[in-house]
Amino acid sequence: MNLSDIARKLSVIRDPRNYPIDIRIALLWTLGTIGCVFLPFLQDSMVRPVFGILFLLIVPGYLLTAALFPATDDIEWIERIALSFGLSIAVVPLIGLGLNYTPFGIRLIPIVIALSIFTCLMGLIAAYRRMSLPKERQLVIPVQEVLSAIRSTFFPEKTTGIDRVLSVLLLCAILMLIGTTVFVILFPQDGERFTEFYILGEKGKAADYPVQFWQGTRQEVTVGIGNHEHRNVTYVIEVLGLFQQFDKVTNTSKIKKSVPLGSFAVETRHNETVENLFHFSVNDTEINRIQFLLFDDKHPQPPVDVPENERIEKSYRDLHFWVTVDEAKPFFRSNERLIEDRIIGDVGSTDVGSSIDLSGE
Repeated sequence: MNLSDIARKLSVIRDPRNYPIDIRIALLWTLGTIGCVFLPFLQDSMVRPVFGILFLLIVPGYLLTAALFPATDDIEWIERIALSFGLSIAVVPLIGLGLNYTPFGIRLIPIVIALSIFTCLMGLIAAYRRMSLPKERQLVIPVQEVLSAIRSTFFPEKTTGIDRVLSVLLLCAILMLIGTTVFVILFPQDGERFTEFYILGEKGKAADYPVQFWQGTRQEVTVGIGNHEHRNVTYVIEVLGLFQQFDKVTNTSKIKKSVPLGSFAVETRHNETVENLFHFSVNDTEINRIQFLLFDDKHPQPPVDVPENERIEKSYRDLHFWVTVDEAKPFFRSNERLIEDRIIGDVGSTDVGSSIDLSGE
């Protein structure tokens, strides 16, 4: 094969209209899956699960098989179909594993993009290899042979009336099974409805919370919400600083003081998880508990004059952690910015920290 033959074949695969029909269908199915993921009017439609499931289970493996075995006599069709399922089930997790070691991570958009690139690349290779073969060796879909095989299997020429009835019943059972499977996919029953509500520390884990700090200093945590309510929900998060004291006489804890630290709203879709960085500062040294309250449309945020205990009871979810707010000495307050600059390294190589006495003596 000389360079002119290679150039001629490459010029042929530039036009997708020259591709074999099965490869064109697979590539169009890939484009349809991408549309179901990115187009808003298709994201919540019944079309999305149909495209997504068939794309994950068949398309990557089928095009990989077509690229490996482009000739009609390479393998049988039953082997080709089995390899399509098997290779798809193998390729998808491997691509996900590879994404896990990249900055993109295992998320919907990177997975769809990576699978689409792999599928289109396999489609191009499959089209090139098949179109490089002689016409009589190129793989074709044996539609008439498949229909004839089905007809001869269910309705052979020499059969009795009972056999025909049983064949019809068997065919109806297969169609009912396929219809039931499609119905379950298109109309899935709602599972458990719940909302995830969590707080992460500075390292993105459920630890290392700011439990001790100077009064008036800026602190931060990550507030996460996972919507599994099978509907779009707008949540409201309210953050309070509480002074809770244990009463030995009544053997109960009572909230003596409350300081609002902020609130914000988050709009989420079903199965969407949102994480927001929340900054707060506490000036009152008596505050010993940071309380996070989550409200939604079924558990609305109460008016500001509702007592703290009732606010917590009326919330949909609530979280808290205990803190110790140390009183800032006069020297610390006057040099707070200088200390922060030293910590984050904004003052260059000047040795400031070694000369600062935080004890205030």
